[in-house]
Amino acid sequence: MVAGEASGDLLGAHFIAALKQAHPGLRAAGIAGPRLIQAGVEAVYPSEKLAVNGYVEVLRHLPELLWIRSRVTRYFLRERPRVFVGIDAPDFNFTLEAKLRQAGIPTVHFVSPSIWAWRPERIQRIRQAVSHMLVVFPFEEAIYRDAGIPVSYVGPPLADVIPLEPDVAGARATLRLDGGPVVALLPGSRLSEVKRHARLMLDAAVRIRSRHPDARFVLPAANEAAARLIGRARQGLDLPLDVLAGQSHTALAACDVALVASGTATLETALFKKPMVITYRVPALTAHLMRKKALLPWIGLPNILARDFVVPERVQEAATAANLADDALAWLADAPRHAALTETFRTMHLALRQNASARIAEALEPYIGESA
Repeated sequence: MVAGEASGDLLGAHFIAALKQAHPGLRAAGIAGPRLIQAGVEAVYPSEKLAVNGYVEVLRHLPELLWIRSRVTRYFLRERPRVFVGIDAPDFNFTLEAKLRQAGIPTVHFVSPSIWAWRPERIQRIRQAVSHMLVVFPFEEAIYRDAGIPVSYVGPPLADVIPLEPDVAGARATLRLDGGPVVALLPGSRLSEVKRHARLMLDAAVRIRSRHPDARFVLPAANEAAARLIGRARQGLDLPLDVLAGQSHTALAACDVALVASGTATLETALFKKPMVITYRVPALTAHLMRKKALLPWIGLPNILARDFVVPERVQEAATAANLADDALAWLADAPRHAALTETFRTMHLALRQNASARIAEALEPYIGESA
């Protein structure tokens, strides 16, 4: 298996645990992060090696990525796994999956790329690479069925793991937060995202604190490298900020509002029923290409699922500290709007709860068989 970054590591850990419970002798190996390793996956390479995004950054790391993919391809061709599972990381995984499938190894891909948002022509490449697609959103199933690609809707594991009612008091006690409003800052799990968003969010936090002097800020760092970047970004700022080692769910349960980089974290924030401001910055060339190919007016998963701007998005030129702070302050000042959003997110959460780990294990069962 290959999990390309922190979100894939988290998604994979849930269903690997379910598979190992059904098949105690199951062996899983590949590119994995700390959660998959903890779940018993043998790491051939660490997943952070694949955590790059944007055309410019991918080009910068292309030689290393191609070298890793070549080595991993040879590893799986030698080991001949009963099934290969690629988790997200489509640009890396689809080429690998196509080679493995051509060699007679079944390939299952978990988490569809957003072909419904941009670059829909990728469906042709997917048809060549993937034996079976596992999708997390209900509207994706018809896209693959219409394209003649075997597909199963499994739902997002996060919807099963995150409680319908977050324990706000417990989370605040864990983080020793009391008194004023709590603002969570989630700049992204990739180091490139942290570089682009951490200082932006911290500058917004300074502005929020000027209106709420008793505000507290929490920032979950995905790993030690991210924590070091955040430490440099906060230099010179007088801010009551707790940088956490992971603990994103605790931070989201505790907060009143969140500033969130677009990605899986926006879905997590919605599942915790928290108001948010979604932001994203990419290199100018990447932004230009994405705007030309975009099919939807939204980038954040909560807005895409709701088919509406239920939370504000501040992207590229609009991603300023002033805009992020103003949007966050508006959430803190509008209790009725907050309550309406909570109901929207609760309905969304209930619809997405599908017992995903069991569904994924069921979809993989024909490939694993009784001998695992």
